[in-house]
Amino acid sequence: MAKTWKNAPSPCIDVCKFKRKGRCIGCSMSREDKASFKRLDSKDDKKAFLTALVERLKEQGGLPFWATAYRRKCEKQGVPCPLDKLPVDA
Repeated sequence: MAKTWKNAPSPCIDVCKFKRKGRCIGCSMSREDKASFKRLDSKDDKKAFLTALVERLKEQGGLPFWATAYRRKCEKQGVPCPLDKLPVDA
């Protein structure tokens, strides 16, 4: 069984332009968010982080673009995409 949450890559999709109140226009994370994701060890923490991020992206209208890029990133890294485990239309 694949460890979807344990192996979840960073939600960063390598756009890194901080123009929306200190949040990246690609992934909607702040610099602090990016640093904190790297320190998350448990699957529950990663799941909570990604769930909150998906909700933020939905509110901002950036979910379709980000979800496509994140799925591609997971595929390139050869890991299961955590979005498939979330109850969202990502």
